[in-house]
Amino acid sequence: MPDSSLHRLIAHDFKNASLLTQALTHRSHGSTNNERLEFLGDSVLNCVIAHELYQRYPKLPEGDLSRLRAHLVKEPTLGEIAKNLNLGDSLKLGEGELKSGGWRRPSVLADALEALIGAVFIDGGFAAAQDLILRLYTRLFEQLDPKAIGKDPKSLLQEYLQGKKTDLPEYNVTATEGEAHCQTFRVECLIPALGIRTEGEGTSRRAAEQQAAQLAYEQLIPKT
Repeated sequence: MPDSSLHRLIAHDFKNASLLTQALTHRSHGSTNNERLEFLGDSVLNCVIAHELYQRYPKLPEGDLSRLRAHLVKEPTLGEIAKNLNLGDSLKLGEGELKSGGWRRPSVLADALEALIGAVFIDGGFAAAQDLILRLYTRLFEQLDPKAIGKDPKSLLQEYLQGKKTDLPEYNVTATEGEAHCQTFRVECLIPALGIRTEGEGTSRRAAEQQAAQLAYEQLIPKT
């Protein structure tokens, strides 16, 4: 049986408890698993998120709405939500998946979350599934920045500084390590006017610059 804390977190009292069990059963555990519920839940999730975005941002064009929705329903996002529910603790996995740590794998967690949504939809209807999704996404919607999603850190930082009429950042390579085929770059990002210096690291100069820009951007606009 799923942990009682999961029942409290999803706040849905299943009339058909077998649906919840199925939603938490990975295909490695047996033929009765969550794949079909995952298929259904994915569609319900996309519908609810699309509707919520449509309501929240009446002036955003279709392309931007699609970009936001893709961000909200991508595997890493779903995996994080599932982790917050401790969903992995309730999963039924086959021996191989258990040995390989499947209960913490983002793809497994994301699939189980979609299956859970599908199970709630079948058990309680669209309104129940919608209520669950919106509760799970409350914080994500509060933190959502339509202008930032889909843009790389250097672009975000540049746009922010231009908006403040501040000189653009300087990027300088501070170190290069390793053999030519396997190098690591360290790059600093300097914004002298604001007294900001950050350093990023990556397997390419561009990757290191992006990391340094991300750190600088986070200093200017701290996460809530």
